[in-house]
Amino acid sequence: MPMWFAYTMIVLLVISSVLLTLLVLLHRGKGGGMSSMFGGGVTSSLAGSSVAEKNLDRYTVLVGIVWFACIVGLGLWLRLALPAAS
Repeated sequence: MPMWFAYTMIVLLVISSVLLTLLVLLHRGKGGGMSSMFGGGVTSSLAGSSVAEKNLDRYTVLVGIVWFACIVGLGLWLRLALPAAS
């Protein structure tokens, strides 16, 4: 496999790792999260979580899938690029 594939995967892995860390830190903990930071801690609708929290969950899952795909892609690249040690 070409070397540019590995460099692309590494760059995507670093970016997705930083984004995933930031998104997880934005989630609601015991004292609140992004929704309480911007909403002043007011409880949201009867459904439970606000639209901001639902979108934050979706973005976190999406970035997590990209992160996982980068890990798998790098692993496959290493498997194919390095000679088999037998």
